[in-house]
Amino acid sequence: MSIVLRAFPIRAKDQLQGFVDSLNGERKDEADSFYRSYDVSHESWHIQDTPAGPWVICLTIIANPTEAAARYATSNGDFESWFKSQAMQVTGINLNAEPLGPPTERIFAWSNPDDPNSALL
Repeated sequence: MSIVLRAFPIRAKDQLQGFVDSLNGERKDEADSFYRSYDVSHESWHIQDTPAGPWVICLTIIANPTEAAARYATSNGDFESWFKSQAMQVTGINLNAEPLGPPTERIFAWSNPDDPNSALL
């Protein structure tokens, strides 16, 4: 498993809540199938307010991010197209061009040597 961590600027916070509500509501079954089809075992979104405005930070635990990103970038299924459109409206990021979101670089990590599960992160 790999961790993909990325941050997106929020251009439309009210639309973000509508997007989240859809994923938890009427599109929940589609979202479940979507995440499973890309071998995602966990995804969470976190809002962080900054002096430059709000950002959404996304944490994804996924089996093979490189392979999944290539498939996702070229996917045009109904749910994927809707998801990408929502992300574009909320953040301005084109997930066809940057399927893993804006690039990030890990500059620090610490794991508890006494906890065998902490090395995963």
